[in-house]
Amino acid sequence: MRAALAHLFLAFGAFKLASQPVLAQEDADPPEVVIGERLFLETRFAQFFFANSHGNANATLAAGDPVMNHQVTTDAPMPGPFARKSMNCRACHLVDEFGATAGAGNRTYADFARRSPVPAREDGRVTTPRNSPSLVNATLPKRKTLLLHFDGEFDSTVDLVKGTFTGRNFGWLPGEQKQAIVHIAHIIRGDNGKDSLAQDTGGLSYLVLLTGVAPSIPEELVLPDKFRVNVYTASDDQIFDAVARLVAAYVDSLRFSQDDDGAFNSSPFDVFLKKNNLPRRPAKRETNLEYARRLRTLVEALPNPKFVTPADGRFQFHDQPFVFGTNELAGLKIFLREPSELPPTAAEISAGGIGNCLACHAPPDFTDFRFHNTGVAQAEYDSIHGQGAFSALEIPALKQRAANFDANLPPTARHPNARGPFLSVPSADDPALTDLGLWNVFANPDQKKSQAKIRRALVAAFGKLPTDQMLDKAIGLFKTPGLRDLADSAPYFHTGQFDTLDSVVGFYRGIGNATRAGAVRNADPQLVGVALNSEDLDALAAFLKSLTEDYS
Repeated sequence: MRAALAHLFLAFGAFKLASQPVLAQEDADPPEVVIGERLFLETRFAQFFFANSHGNANATLAAGDPVMNHQVTTDAPMPGPFARKSMNCRACHLVDEFGATAGAGNRTYADFARRSPVPAREDGRVTTPRNSPSLVNATLPKRKTLLLHFDGEFDSTVDLVKGTFTGRNFGWLPGEQKQAIVHIAHIIRGDNGKDSLAQDTGGLSYLVLLTGVAPSIPEELVLPDKFRVNVYTASDDQIFDAVARLVAAYVDSLRFSQDDDGAFNSSPFDVFLKKNNLPRRPAKRETNLEYARRLRTLVEALPNPKFVTPADGRFQFHDQPFVFGTNELAGLKIFLREPSELPPTAAEISAGGIGNCLACHAPPDFTDFRFHNTGVAQAEYDSIHGQGAFSALEIPALKQRAANFDANLPPTARHPNARGPFLSVPSADDPALTDLGLWNVFANPDQKKSQAKIRRALVAAFGKLPTDQMLDKAIGLFKTPGLRDLADSAPYFHTGQFDTLDSVVGFYRGIGNATRAGAVRNADPQLVGVALNSEDLDALAAFLKSLTEDYS
């Protein structure tokens, strides 16, 4: 619960309600989460505020950043919840700001755009290159395997926050990171605690809260020692690091509802498992994939399933009924079913009913947090440039890429003028532009921190290979998203190109066929195991919808 900021959320029309089934009241958030959330909502860290506040940390802008005036959707834009201000994290990672808006609804810390708008600067970029991912459950993996962003650019939540606060999403150009850090430290030192955002943390300034020793600080807002920084004496970098650690603590707290045993418990699927005494989480030392296969055996043998009806719960934020019935059960079986071999036999392909989804989306997390090429980047590129265009696209090899960083890789502080053609939104005007995902980060000399984890992930997928061969294997790889509460994170995929779960399921039917035909460049090997017929699609989509819950 976000109890410490309840009044602020009421002001924004964004307050936290209990999920159904009704759970016991949660304890109040710890102070690092409460203060981290305030920093997550802070609108003064952006370059637009720096450029228009004339050095006044508490300035009221005469006019906000135009990008904040509207919330972009796949349909008509909506009024922006932070209009007349500058960029903050929440602009792209919404919760219930639009919960009461017809046609909108809650978000799981995602937005409604195919690609999120960013502040205008001299580089001409107007959106992020990818869809805004949900942050809920995003940091579940252990630290040794945690990689963040669709391409694994960041190997910790702290580094993700730092990159965001000093990056293009907040209006800062490559090469302006130092300027951004100085500005953020200036806001922390100069904040007077009088804006509306500060009122649910007692109207206390950041200087007081982050230093953490003043008698005016209520006990529930006293930071643990490891999160404090003496703002009076700290350097800009030390203050920036403390800010990033607090926001990271908040992001790390974003989890779908779980019971006291750590089992997810709020979706119709979770309730179905509980009603039928089926395991809701892996056993000790059991992997998610092993658990998924055990669950499949139990579900297939279930003699008299007890279905979930509206008597078992209700949704407050969704129009769909709170049910898990025969159609959802059929979809679950398809989701968990694997072929006898790869590729499937001709008989299996003809019979269909094999989703092979557990290969990447094993419950209970419904993601392996690894990287796969599902053909999504190719589908978008080919939809613009014609069938087969992505397969024919010239992609530089390792030596060629390294020989001309600016021509081939994304811009960084060391290479602020790099073009980043392979981290771009495809365009009919320029066939050189596409998004190759992990290819942009792996073996990139300006992205050193995440390399060890990325290499381990690639070795786990492909075995030990020379770096140049591994780079080829990285083409089109993107991090597997979670599937929980998909209703609150449309449009789907990193391209945002699909608006409904029905269209997503239909895509996988087609990509399975295309992969078996050898028509998908660098396709994930597991795609050949997807064997779906038209009659499978409705049930599989119904199962995915049963993962919906009232997250807020």
